[in-house]
Amino acid sequence: MSMNTTRIEGSDSVQDMFFKMSEGNPGALTVLMSLYTDGKKIDPDNFMPGLGEILSLDTLGVYGSKIWMLYKDVCGEDLVKMCAVMRANQLGFVNSDLIISAINNYGAGIDIDDLLKQVKARLPEFGKA
Repeated sequence: MSMNTTRIEGSDSVQDMFFKMSEGNPGALTVLMSLYTDGKKIDPDNFMPGLGEILSLDTLGVYGSKIWMLYKDVCGEDLVKMCAVMRANQLGFVNSDLIISAINNYGAGIDIDDLLKQVKARLPEFGKA
């Protein structure tokens, strides 16, 4: 699943990205807008503040209702934890297949608090804002 072709293209506007990623799911759209607005405060070391998290979702192949499920079921509606999951994947602390499995199984099989702790240890500014 993690080998999906990405949807976002370099020429896409922010609105195009939201449209492609949300698949019309209002919960996903809300999460995407929050990531865009608050992502730079949560993860100031991200190479593309506000967009890096959305690009990470695209790389993982997580779209539409799966975005909402990641936020709600896996991360307990905590945007900092959601950003930590994606950052943990980038840093090699958790693989993509485990994240997809957790999304499909209401968060089972992944320790979000441990991932957050690992990310904060590597990136001391993460989640401070």
